[in-house]
Amino acid sequence: MDTTVQSWERRELGSFFHTFSDLASLREDGPAIVEKGDGAYIFDTAGKRYFEGNSGLWNMTLGFSETRLAEVAARQYAQFPGYHTFFGRNSKPTIALAERMLELAPVPMSRVFFTNSGSDANESVIKLLWMMWAAEGQPRRRKLLTRKNAYHGATVMASALTGKDYVRAFGLPNAEIVTLDCPHSWRFALPGESDEDYSARLAARLEQQIVAEGPETIAGMFAEPVMGAGGVIVPPDGYFRMIQPVLQRYGIPLVADEVICGFGRTGHLWGAQAVGLRPDIIVASKSMSAGYFPMGAVMLSADMDKRATAACELWEEFPHGYTTGGHPVGCAISLEAIRIITEEGILDNIRKVGPVFQAGLRTLAEHPMVGEARGLGLMGALEMVADKKTKTAYAGEYRVGDRIAKAARDLGFIIRPLGASVVLAPPFIATLDQIGQLLDVLKRILDDVHADVNRRCA
Repeated sequence: MDTTVQSWERRELGSFFHTFSDLASLREDGPAIVEKGDGAYIFDTAGKRYFEGNSGLWNMTLGFSETRLAEVAARQYAQFPGYHTFFGRNSKPTIALAERMLELAPVPMSRVFFTNSGSDANESVIKLLWMMWAAEGQPRRRKLLTRKNAYHGATVMASALTGKDYVRAFGLPNAEIVTLDCPHSWRFALPGESDEDYSARLAARLEQQIVAEGPETIAGMFAEPVMGAGGVIVPPDGYFRMIQPVLQRYGIPLVADEVICGFGRTGHLWGAQAVGLRPDIIVASKSMSAGYFPMGAVMLSADMDKRATAACELWEEFPHGYTTGGHPVGCAISLEAIRIITEEGILDNIRKVGPVFQAGLRTLAEHPMVGEARGLGLMGALEMVADKKTKTAYAGEYRVGDRIAKAARDLGFIIRPLGASVVLAPPFIATLDQIGQLLDVLKRILDDVHADVNRRCA
């Protein structure tokens, strides 16, 4: 191996504490040090090229060499490099971005404030809801509804909302979190149960849980239009159409976590448009800046705006915010990223390439190792099973998802392992040829891994 590569690996292992990384794989294979990017590709320090099939972490949607975003950043840094939005102060790009997001909102929204990420945007909404309900004389409304397999972030309460087993490492979730059913019909619907019937059953169970908890104790419900880190779980037909009247009946605000779905990932500008969701509050991040600056946003409906403002007036302010929330450079970049997505044919490309991507995944569902292929737009997942009829998962010791992802990496394709599944989220600029190559490589890898696992099982 080249000595420079060895040097960087040694330096990384000796100095850096990894997050969300498989430590066994890290010990076996070492870290991957990425040096540069070009379009949908990244290059490691040895010069090897990889197609980034997960857009980084869903966020590098315009690829890794969009010079227009770099140029916008340089101009804004030169003119006004940074500021805050405390004490009634603001900057022009921040105001312009707020206006543009309100213009593009999937349902009418009233006002916006900015954060640094999706995690702290969700955290901000929780604080806002708690403050609002307390100001309205209902301080017991603190419980938050979430769903099994949801992912809402890495801050304390956003982690508590995350319906993954690993949050137990932090003593979460706490008593203020109510975890609802995961809307994954392939895995959890009853035999012969249609999507509509499954959605109706989940809506009925939601109402039962609300009544059991006490509607007067519930502050709000958080939901991703399509669950991303939970495994690209698309809700069954009718799901949001059936659960929203239940929430409205008990006065429970619905928060759409559009961190992954927002700004094009599903083939619609917003995930809410793809699944029939009409939220009271919208949280956005990732694609709004195409990953070129840490950005997050909270959008409030007119009703939420009015009620939150009244609550703030009791304290003469909203006693919350972030030093770099609404950063003028981040807002300038986001304005340009959103312009490129909406005006430069990027959304059209997703709508052209997305159906081919989805059709290819469905073809892979015929593989003896694949239990389900699912997705929407440019987000998809393959769930591997040991038995297709019973949907029995592979034992964890086989590390099936990790083996598929490693094999893909060896062939120059980055995909994400998630237990016995793999998740794919190609950049919005991906071409039909690149998607075809990705699907072809996946087919070869599935054949190889399936044969190897069968040998081990024999």
